[in-house]
Amino acid sequence: MTSVDRQVKTEHDNPTIGLLLCKSKNKIVAEYALSDKAQPMGIAEYKLLDSLTAELQTSLPSIEQIESELASNLNEETASDE
Repeated sequence: MTSVDRQVKTEHDNPTIGLLLCKSKNKIVAEYALSDKAQPMGIAEYKLLDSLTAELQTSLPSIEQIESELASNLNEETASDE
């Protein structure tokens, strides 16, 4: 993603791929993050609804699980940079 390439990536890193996860819709942030990407991409909104079947509810991660995993990864990256 453009923001990662500009702010985090070093010359030794491979091309960036990944997911752009946003807590809320912000067109400016999305345009900045994706501004130089020419390859096709998919865009979706992820909502966990009460109307999902029990099977689907147990096969998808909860918002809390996603947030916890992201926080854990961020903490690991910050610790390895020190």
